[in-house]
Amino acid sequence: MRAESLEERIGAVRRFNRFYTRQIGVLREGLLQSPYSLTEARIIYELAQSEKLTVTGLCRELGLDPGYVSRIVVRLEQRGVLDKTRSDKDGRQRLMSLTAEGRSAFALLDRRSRDEIAEKLGELSEEDQKLLLKGMQLVESVLRKGNGFKFSEPFVLRPPEPGDMGWIAHRHGVLYAQEYGWDERFEALVARIVSDFITECKPARERCWIAEMNGEIVGSVFVVQQSESIAKLRLLLVEPGARGLGLGGRLVQEAIRFARRKGYSKLTLWTNSVLVAARHIYEKAGFVLVAQEEHDSFGHKLIGQTFELIL
Repeated sequence: MRAESLEERIGAVRRFNRFYTRQIGVLREGLLQSPYSLTEARIIYELAQSEKLTVTGLCRELGLDPGYVSRIVVRLEQRGVLDKTRSDKDGRQRLMSLTAEGRSAFALLDRRSRDEIAEKLGELSEEDQKLLLKGMQLVESVLRKGNGFKFSEPFVLRPPEPGDMGWIAHRHGVLYAQEYGWDERFEALVARIVSDFITECKPARERCWIAEMNGEIVGSVFVVQQSESIAKLRLLLVEPGARGLGLGGRLVQEAIRFARRKGYSKLTLWTNSVLVAARHIYEKAGFVLVAQEEHDSFGHKLIGQTFELIL
């Protein structure tokens, strides 16, 4: 494809995006002349379609960050739109549902949306309506074949679920064997780390994040307590297909924010010099190399490196 042709096509897609977002009014402060933003209205819609939803389930459905969704959920709860109840099956989970006021809000949004679309279609001839619907079906069909736009399908960070720890050990073993030739002793080390986390985790001081994209697990990271004042970042992993999207940096930043909130004064990590991409993420986040030493591990002669970040 010629460079100018590519630029013309990019310009055409961006022009259509600007045109369509203006047409459907998503740039307004309140969607459909309501007090709710587009994201708030979409959350109300999803809750109206399901009797009970967790924040994690909602994030998966919408492809949104849990922190962002949680803030919106708090606002909607304060407005009396939704309520939370503890799950009978899992006491750790809080299930969300619409209140009577929330159901009224949904009914209003649903009616206004239907009326607005009916009015717009009524302005078009029968032939133009068919052309519009056919064109929309075509756009949806073509885009469904791909993976979505790079920055419009964000990864989701969530707490670990049953089976995730096994995935972490498995994928570390597979990827490090493929990319660095490390033997099964590395997978055994990872298995011990995740086993210790499961059996000895201090929820108030330690955390694990699992990253998902399009319903698939694509990464992980841990923060564990090393002492009362020092935390340790461990097992940062990003799947090859999710690299280049900023996921590694996002996982590290989430770990840093958690360590600061918990009052740690320092965050440390141990890595190896051959892990160039990971070291770049750490250095970009402000970690400083404080020590290194040669060691013979996983079937290779390596240079282990210790990094620290003063919080």
